[in-house]
Amino acid sequence: MSRLDARKRASLPKNAFAYVDSRGRRRLPINDEAHVRNALARFNQVDFENDGARERARKRLLNAAKKYGIVPIGFITGQLQSARRQATHAPPLPKGFVTLLMTDIEGSTILLRRLGDRYRDLLSGVRRTLRAAVLRAGGREIDIRADEFFAVFKRAVDAVEAAAAIQRALGKRTRRDDLEVRVRIGIHSGRPTLTDFGYIGLAVHTVARVCAAAHGGQIVMSGETTVAVGGSIPAGLRFRSLGRHRLSGLPDAEPLFQVEADGLLATFPPPRTGGRSPTNP
Repeated sequence: MSRLDARKRASLPKNAFAYVDSRGRRRLPINDEAHVRNALARFNQVDFENDGARERARKRLLNAAKKYGIVPIGFITGQLQSARRQATHAPPLPKGFVTLLMTDIEGSTILLRRLGDRYRDLLSGVRRTLRAAVLRAGGREIDIRADEFFAVFKRAVDAVEAAAAIQRALGKRTRRDDLEVRVRIGIHSGRPTLTDFGYIGLAVHTVARVCAAAHGGQIVMSGETTVAVGGSIPAGLRFRSLGRHRLSGLPDAEPLFQVEADGLLATFPPPRTGGRSPTNP
């Protein structure tokens, strides 16, 4: 296989690579048969940004193999074995009483219109920040769709700490990039049902409604989470009551609380709900 020097590599179009990351770095050249075979052999050595990026690269590589008449039996077998190992080694999601965290990028449509194709890089950066904070706090990513992110924690206090870390990190990013990117965060504790395809139940619907009630840069949590944290409030964090609010689709008014701390935005309009409960003082 002839080696690609820097000049030849730079002259190749993006579609001559199986993987192009969010920063535009190109990996696994597939410009000819020899390089396709090499990419098949090196695929598992690449550090992909996420599972979606890995899957897209896998499909492009298999299409390239088909184009050159390569039957990648060993590659397919290796991928199946890798998937089985990951499924075997991944710890099970927690059951019983858990705390759910959901995030959503405020004004994502406006950002998309303003940035165009560059929105992909922004979204990838936000996701890396979310994943890092959740992982450090001992949480587990459950699902990610468009600009929404969903995670679970065994302990309510860990979810609160992760949320504060996310807002601090994104606040620094905004100041550095001179681009206002704000994420709303909702936290709720309860007993969702764990199925083969994730969590279901009222607790899941509730955390989505709590997240929707928040403004960009704000952390809002339910009364259940406040009770679950109890006396374990992390140093430097405070919970401020926002009153009881009716959330769409839920039968009773929900007490909402805002997480406050140094380095976090503190002043927001009233929660984005259908209105305060008439019993609220």
